[in-house]
Amino acid sequence: QVQLVESGGGLVQAGGSLRLSCATSGSILSSYVMGWYRQAPGKQREFVARITSGGYTNYADSVKGRFTISRDNAKNTVYLQMNSLKPEDTAVYYCNSVVPKWPWGQGTQVTVSS
Repeated sequence: QVQLVESGGGLVQAGGSLRLSCATSGSILSSYVMGWYRQAPGKQREFVARITSGGYTNYADSVKGRFTISRDNAKNTVYLQMNSLKPEDTAVYYCNSVVPKWPWGQGTQVTVSS
């Protein structure tokens, strides 16, 4: 079974940056479209960004121009570079295959203070 492990979250002031990482078990990541998602307290999980195996990306409007998704298939890792962070970016961030969905990892908490 695929395991996803997110890391890199933390507490940062508004305007700051963080880089999240998502490691997968096994050498399968290269075959899938991978996405980042987030869930804020009291809200549903929402899409943030995704990247195809060939490197094509797209983003939620709320993060476009501030976040960058990338992948290193050799390392079975997906990244999310987050710049110009805002308090409304505060959430638990998760990665997953877009289709099919694997069991969700524990996520990584991102807290942006104003």
